[in-house]
Amino acid sequence: MAFAGLKKQINKANQYVTEKMGGAEGTKLDLDFMEMERKTDVTVELVEELQVKTKEYLQPNPTARAKMAAVKGISKLSGQAKSNTYPQPEGILADCMLTYGKKLGEDSIFASALVEMGDSLKQMADVKYSLDDNIKQNFLEPLHQLQMKDLKEVMHHRKKLQGRRLDFDCKKRRQAKGSQITDDEIRSAEEKFAESLQLAQVGMYNLLENDVEQVSQLVTFAEGMLDYHSQCSDILKVLVETLNEKREEAAARPKSEFVPKTLADINIEMLGSQEGMNGGSSSHLSSPVNKPTHLELLGNGQTQARSTNASPLPSPMRSPARTPIPTKPAQPCCTALYDFEPENPGELGFKENDLITLIQRVDENWFEGSLNGRTGYFPQSYVQVTVPLPTN
Repeated sequence: MAFAGLKKQINKANQYVTEKMGGAEGTKLDLDFMEMERKTDVTVELVEELQVKTKEYLQPNPTARAKMAAVKGISKLSGQAKSNTYPQPEGILADCMLTYGKKLGEDSIFASALVEMGDSLKQMADVKYSLDDNIKQNFLEPLHQLQMKDLKEVMHHRKKLQGRRLDFDCKKRRQAKGSQITDDEIRSAEEKFAESLQLAQVGMYNLLENDVEQVSQLVTFAEGMLDYHSQCSDILKVLVETLNEKREEAAARPKSEFVPKTLADINIEMLGSQEGMNGGSSSHLSSPVNKPTHLELLGNGQTQARSTNASPLPSPMRSPARTPIPTKPAQPCCTALYDFEPENPGELGFKENDLITLIQRVDENWFEGSLNGRTGYFPQSYVQVTVPLPTN
């Protein structure tokens, strides 16, 4: 059996080379079969590309997708199943608004409006997660099953048909040249060729005539998108009404008069003489009660503002210029606004008020930095940039 199989493979290879290089004519199939083959090939490409583009539509951030794939691979290697959800942009923006809305305080109408909008964006992110689950279950999963089962089976029958056609043509050609090929061998090869032809035709026909199921999956996809946008529209309508009320409330709030405080109001004493700046006598240092206040200096400029033992303050324009001491350029860094606990490998954890050295910006939401010899990624919303990264 092993020798017979090897001989058949040699015959197939011989016939293939003869057709390609020697110009031998193989058995031609009809145009209908060739059209089914073309449509099947297009379907194979379609199913593969449609899965990729649908995932990109649901999760458009390539950096986040790469990070999730890396975490998934590490989890498989370590044997620990770890849930890793895609960070929806609505959720990231919501976290920013909620954080700073709470920091501004409840007495600010703007802060209250930020919290309202942050809550609405959180709801939209949850609706987007529901859309993801719906599309993955009712659209991507059927496509994957079609790819791994029906298409795989059809392509197997087509490959087998090609092999049996080559074997059949090889035996006919060799018999015509006088080789010892019996009619029974040719008849057996012809029967196998006919069997594979029928299986390939039926498989491709069933695949291409499955429009009802495939269109139903598109309907499910479209319904999911409609439901997502409808829910987001309802959320945004309520949000706009709420924000308009906040705007009217802010416009109706009476504005209180504001008078900036002076140094005297916050108990900071002014220096009224040269002695006060240079140290003066011991009586001036030990008896601050007798030192004239800022108001007294302004009210009595002859007896107290100018004493016989004190010279006027030198003009700052005549002071000798100081040579600036060259300083080392500040390294790009940021300050942690609050604690960040890493959830995935490669992330950098830190505490509030930690000073983190910036290495690079990964995208609009993530930085790469180092702290105490550790390097990793962290979200931009958790820090305040002190010295920005240089722009390219």
